[in-house]
Amino acid sequence: MASRESTPSGTSGQKAPSQNGDDSIKEVLADIKTKLLVMSGKGGVGKSSVAAGLAMYLAVRGYQVGLLDVDIHGPSLAGMMGLQGLLDIDENQRVLPKAVNANLKIVSMQSLMQNKDQAVIWRGPAKSGVIRQFVGDVRWGKLDFLIVDAPPGTGDEPMSVAQYIPDAQAIIVTTPQDVALADVRKSINFCRTIQMKIMGLVENMGPFTCPCCGKTISLFKAGGGQRTASQMDVPFLGTLPFDPQVVKVFDGGTPFELKSAAADFIDALAQLVEKVEAIAKNMWGGQSSAQ
Repeated sequence: MASRESTPSGTSGQKAPSQNGDDSIKEVLADIKTKLLVMSGKGGVGKSSVAAGLAMYLAVRGYQVGLLDVDIHGPSLAGMMGLQGLLDIDENQRVLPKAVNANLKIVSMQSLMQNKDQAVIWRGPAKSGVIRQFVGDVRWGKLDFLIVDAPPGTGDEPMSVAQYIPDAQAIIVTTPQDVALADVRKSINFCRTIQMKIMGLVENMGPFTCPCCGKTISLFKAGGGQRTASQMDVPFLGTLPFDPQVVKVFDGGTPFELKSAAADFIDALAQLVEKVEAIAKNMWGGQSSAQ
């Protein structure tokens, strides 16, 4: 029996939103300085939390930031940011991102679905079409950063981002254990195969200080991300320590409470943001903001 593709409520019965011309995509991308694809070789490494934390702190530092969730089958960023309801459309039929604050706005597949528990059963062409619309049909405006959160692996979604945003750079997220590092090497080779520049590797859920005894605890070994970056000749952007408060904040949709995380996590995140900021400014030629 042939399978039927499901369609989120609010999309007028289409299998995927309609595609736009290349001119529309070029026009949108021309107003965005730096495009980052946050990806991982496997699930469960906290990739979306890294994307969300990076976007939040860049926005706090005064940059105009867009956060695009292209995980079609498991979108999570809208919920992590505490956003509800469907996306609106302006008088020119352009999609309006949902604003977290004055500096940060989000587009997610979750905001196209009236029932957040509905399964999206789409094949490759449909997924590629919706990603194309998320780039070309969204009124992003002038942005310093567009951060794209992709599902784990090297499938349709990161391939579509590479196609529609050819100057995107990858930030690859891993955890220190061997099974994650084996998959992250595949992600690095994927980027090299499709000629996507790699901004760097982030090790997430690294060693942390026990709040009770003060000892350092390593849930997933330690240092594997830095060693892999060195072996694969890619920049290492830093290690974010494990912190259960980060999980609590994003599960509760209360991103502004991220500041309540442990000091070593906040310090590590700030250092990550500063490295990304420095690389971006170098590409901008010293300009500080889109505004």
